[in-house]
Amino acid sequence: AENAEKAEENEEIMTAADLRRQLDAVFLVDSAASCFFGVCFLLVPHGSLESVLGGYNHDAHELLRLYGCLRIAMGWIIFHLRSVDDGRFRRSVCEALFVCYMLQSIAVLRAQFTERSNFVNWIAISILGSMGLAYGRFRFGNGGQLIKVYELPSKMSSDF
Repeated sequence: AENAEKAEENEEIMTAADLRRQLDAVFLVDSAASCFFGVCFLLVPHGSLESVLGGYNHDAHELLRLYGCLRIAMGWIIFHLRSVDDGRFRRSVCEALFVCYMLQSIAVLRAQFTERSNFVNWIAISILGSMGLAYGRFRFGNGGQLIKVYELPSKMSSDF
C-alpha cells in the first residue's frame, strides 16, 4: 500500500512537471510572438500603414510604434519569467495575461463588427483569443487545481 501511494505521488509530480514545462512553453511562444510582432509594429513603413488604413495617419502610426515597444518589453519580461519559481507571482501573471489577451480579442472583435472589418482582424482575434485561452487553461483549468504547476522549482525549465 505504501509503494502504491509513493507511485501515485510520483505520477502526480510527473504530471505537475509536465504542466510546468507546458506553461514554460506557452511563455516561450508568447515571448517570441510578442517580440516578433513588436519589432514589426515598430518598423512598419508608412506605405504599409497607408494601404491598411486607406490613408496615412501620423497619430495611428505613432500609437502602433508605441504598442510595438510595449510588445517587445512584454516579450522580454515573459521570456525571463520562465525561470521564476514564485508560485503566486506566476499565477498572477497567468491571470493578468488571460484577462489582457481576452480583452484585446474582444476589442478587435468589436472593431470587426463596427467600422473596420477586414481579414487581419480575424487573424488577430484568433491569435489573441488563443493566447488568452492558453493562459486561462493554466489558471482556471481543472477547477483551478493546476496550481502545482506554479510551485515546482525552475530546474524543470531552462534557467537563464
